[in-house]
Amino acid sequence: MTDAGLELVQHASRQEALSNLFDAVNTLYLLVGVALVFVMQVGFAMLTAGSVRTKNVKNVLTKNICDALVTAIAYYLFGYAFAYGDASNVFLGHSNFALSGVSSDRLIFVAYQMMFAAAACTIVSGCVCERISFYAYLGYAFLLTAFVQPVVTHWIWSSQGWASAALSTAGGPSKLLGQGAIDFAGDVVVHIIGGFAGLIGSTVIGPRLGRFNSDGKAIPMPGHSATLVALGAFMLWFGWIGFNGGSTIEIAQDGASIRVVELSNGSLVTTSPPEVVQRAVLNTFLGAAGGGLTALLTVRLRDRINDLTSCLNGMLSGLVSVTASCALIEPYAAIVISIIGSLVYVFSAQLILLLGIDDPLEAFPVHGAAGLWGILATGLFSVEKYQAVAGFSISSWGAFYGGGGALLGANFIVAVAAIGFVCAILTPFFLVLKVSGLLRISADSEMLGTDLEDHGGAAYPEDMGGSQVLDESTYVVPPAGTKSEDTANSKIQGERKKSEDFLQV
Repeated sequence: MTDAGLELVQHASRQEALSNLFDAVNTLYLLVGVALVFVMQVGFAMLTAGSVRTKNVKNVLTKNICDALVTAIAYYLFGYAFAYGDASNVFLGHSNFALSGVSSDRLIFVAYQMMFAAAACTIVSGCVCERISFYAYLGYAFLLTAFVQPVVTHWIWSSQGWASAALSTAGGPSKLLGQGAIDFAGDVVVHIIGGFAGLIGSTVIGPRLGRFNSDGKAIPMPGHSATLVALGAFMLWFGWIGFNGGSTIEIAQDGASIRVVELSNGSLVTTSPPEVVQRAVLNTFLGAAGGGLTALLTVRLRDRINDLTSCLNGMLSGLVSVTASCALIEPYAAIVISIIGSLVYVFSAQLILLLGIDDPLEAFPVHGAAGLWGILATGLFSVEKYQAVAGFSISSWGAFYGGGGALLGANFIVAVAAIGFVCAILTPFFLVLKVSGLLRISADSEMLGTDLEDHGGAAYPEDMGGSQVLDESTYVVPPAGTKSEDTANSKIQGERKKSEDFLQV
């Protein structure tokens, strides 16, 4: 081999080694993202367990675990294909079912997207806990993660989706309002999907027994462990670092993947994943701070107490509010957006109670309502330069920065479309289960507690001794069909005897 040929081979080897290095760095980066977002499942589980009464702890923990189990199978079989299938139209993908034909270097991306589907699924558990049947919940989890969430993912995050702001391949579809919508880390794809699915479920299934009195006034049903609630919220905040920061998908770029974008003022910027990650993570922390403090102060002024649950939910609503825009906004804007998002949470939580909707974890106000504000806020506060650095080459940016209203309009349209799609699929699903008697557990099971009925015993056996097998506070309002207080008391005694007999077996 000539010297020139040898040099050419060595150059090619160096290029291949460099390319492999970039692939290794990006794989490791996304692996960390997968782990962080998966930790959010633990956070959801702890938050939900602490927010329910002791008689249902095993039940909600089992359902939260099944969220991850069911999602893994559903997304593997169908979800990825509908979201990112190589053969696709503007509505959904329709190839690569069971990952057939998917390149091996794409698998870590599949796992990362799977975690997002699981996060959307788990939101609903907080809305319907303590009364939805186990098998109805499993069916819902499969439907959401196999079809509903992946289809909306395709709309926004696949380059072929009708609402995507990503660059299309040659001959690709025209974009919404000529440019597409921007949902950087998933306000629509995760939080609006999960929040509105939960709202539909909690509305169709109805409130827990005793949640509202005969006048429609809400009766407090506090969870059993503030410690678990706080732990869960902090774990969610921790996981959100990977949820928002990891949404760049890559951290290292070779020369071929770096793009130069010309801004409206004629200046040039280059795409830079490290810069995008840094901004996203900082704004994530600021969003949590602004949301938590706002809710704490608002409830303090309203109720004269420093309420822990409101503070934690305000923190989560702040995180949700900046999810769509975290990489595209100034730090001060993250605080403003999260303050407004926290107020949206506080007032929407009050509204659904006035409407007689029982959402034990206030999951819809935190995720659905704050998520809707978050996607709209992107159309107001997004900075043109930061969009370009993140790889969005579109003609509109935040309206407050002179970017016109196209981005705001596109984001609004895709949010409404996603809400309509969720309602169209899940409303009949829940109604059919309700009519067939499969949606809700029996009144006896609800009063006794699903842990004893379905899971072999209490989560805290030491609390089940003596005469306190059942707590009369569960029976604030006699169940439907009860004629008198004497009958209600007889029902309590009967359920206590049933649980005592169960424990003696």
